Amino acid sequence: MGKVTGFLEYERIEEGYEGVETRLKNYKEFVIGLNAEQAQVQGARCMDCGTPFCNNGCPVNNIIPDFNDLVYRNDWRNAITVLHTTNNFPEFTGRICPAPCEAACTLNVNDDPVGIKSIEHAIIDRAWAEGWVVPQPPKAKTGKKVAVVGSGPAGLAAAQQLARAGHDVVVFEKNDRVGGLLRYGIPDFKMEKSHIDRRVEQMKAEGVVFRTGVAVGDIPKSTKITNWAKERVAPEQLQAEFDAVLLAAGSEVSRDLPVPGRDLDGIHFAMEFLPQQNKVNAGDKLKGQLRADGKHVVVIGGGDTGSDCVGTSNRHGAVSVTQFELLPMPPEQENKELTWPYWPYKLRTSSSHEEGCQREFAIATKEFIGEKGKVTGVKTVRVQWEGGKMVEVPNTEQVLKADLVLLAMGFTNPVNTLLEGFGVERDGRGNAKATTDFTGGYATNAPKVFAAGDVRRGQSLVVWAIREGRQAARAIDEFLMGASDLPR
Repeated sequence: MGKVTGFLEYERIEEGYEGVETRLKNYKEFVIGLNAEQAQVQGARCMDCGTPFCNNGCPVNNIIPDFNDLVYRNDWRNAITVLHTTNNFPEFTGRICPAPCEAACTLNVNDDPVGIKSIEHAIIDRAWAEGWVVPQPPKAKTGKKVAVVGSGPAGLAAAQQLARAGHDVVVFEKNDRVGGLLRYGIPDFKMEKSHIDRRVEQMKAEGVVFRTGVAVGDIPKSTKITNWAKERVAPEQLQAEFDAVLLAAGSEVSRDLPVPGRDLDGIHFAMEFLPQQNKVNAGDKLKGQLRADGKHVVVIGGGDTGSDCVGTSNRHGAVSVTQFELLPMPPEQENKELTWPYWPYKLRTSSSHEEGCQREFAIATKEFIGEKGKVTGVKTVRVQWEGGKMVEVPNTEQVLKADLVLLAMGFTNPVNTLLEGFGVERDGRGNAKATTDFTGGYATNAPKVFAAGDVRRGQSLVVWAIREGRQAARAIDEFLMGASDLPR
């Protein structure tokens, strides 16, 4: 694949970024993608390695060596055809996937991996520019009706596959726009929402019906999840009106931090903060928007959601941004002999960190300090890990100034009332219980109710959601028709 000696001749080319000062002035994407020549060079680096570990490293099993080779040979039209056979939305993954495929790249054993994600990004952007991405309506309709609850990547992937199989698909989304966390979680500077909008138009042309602002079942306000629904549909109504129902509502209940002072004003979940900015970016007006202007911001949680809070706070004009991570600082370079081809444990610095952030590792929050009901500081202590247990380091307590605290410690489970409404059995983590078996996979205990994505597997990556949506679509098609030609 690629050029036989390409990996010896060419170096990895990274995508570029606009300067920090420029990108902090707006919420636009700032990644500078590879041009055609650069992408061809990266494609040339793909080795004829015999066993392409990248395929297994990729959750949707993208046929990576093939599209790398096609780009190298300047056959972009066939490259997007190959890419679309496994991935419905490469413009999403090409922007926000952490690229486990690159960690698994054979070249990564002792060199820099092929820039697979940047090639994928280049392929889909060119395909849209050339008009190669067009609706694919079914040749015949089956007369079967499928309800999809949730319009995140799992729900969208499943809906598109089912519509192309000829089923009548209706997607129910509780918020006012389609996209789930892609819409109201991922900041616009990482992925602009026009990418979602044009896919929605494609899917509408393929027969998918979207019903936004419609909540399925009761959603308690106590969950503090994003909910801009103006209408409610009962689970039993969907079960009665549709031949199959797919639950793809994500894992939205945020992990809390029950320490003294938690009830002070100025302490919020990340998913109270991030969706509001996305909504404002879309042109809506919000009263009382959570903002970081002129504030000392503390972000608790060292993952991607925390990083998104950092980038958004800096764009608001925060005085300072500090991010906490409970675990020790990872090594800057992984031990490839021990980790390859698996996802390595190493220090990862995001573009948001580079824009301005003090990162604190091995630190725990003991108490929130406040005055007149508002948070003014965070009392912390340094920790170390002994025998797998966290132990406080004596005499390391301190108080950091904080006017805004954002809890970004991940998500625990789907909204319980949704699963209860359908009578779906839950696993030990509170997720919908369903297997991924080839036969009977993604089916819950409730008749004709399936589950896919984070609602089933727990919080995960966009690329895993797309995989599960595609596989669930095949399972549903087989359930409805007795057999299925959809890829798994």
